[in-house]
Amino acid sequence: MPIHPQETRLEEMARREAGEPVVMLNLLRFREQAERGHGVDGMTGEEAFGEYGRAFGELQPRYGGTPIWLGKTEAVIIGADEEAWDIAILVRYPTRGKFLSMLDSPEYQAIAPLRAAALSDSRLIEMTERMLAPG
Repeated sequence: MPIHPQETRLEEMARREAGEPVVMLNLLRFREQAERGHGVDGMTGEEAFGEYGRAFGELQPRYGGTPIWLGKTEAVIIGADEEAWDIAILVRYPTRGKFLSMLDSPEYQAIAPLRAAALSDSRLIEMTERMLAPG
């Protein structure tokens, strides 16, 4: 199951307008028990993700990442049952470049294993704002 960013997709993202704001949609499914060997042994996946979240919270102000919504998912209304997720998170970044810089930073690379240890599956979807015309 996908846990880590795909290099080709990051390269595609880097070719888009670096100064444009982005919102990243995170869809997360936790492991029952966190993967061992990442400093979160004995924790559930959800508890391990909490550790990642605390570390990310200290890191994200340098890159402007602002969580704008976090919630527990309830039910798949349209889609297959295997598309059920535990948590959905929306994080706004002031620019695409800031997000990509964060992923490449040694500080983020140091905490990324916590995220991977916590998750059995995930999706990370880049979004740009498009306003609907009134009426």
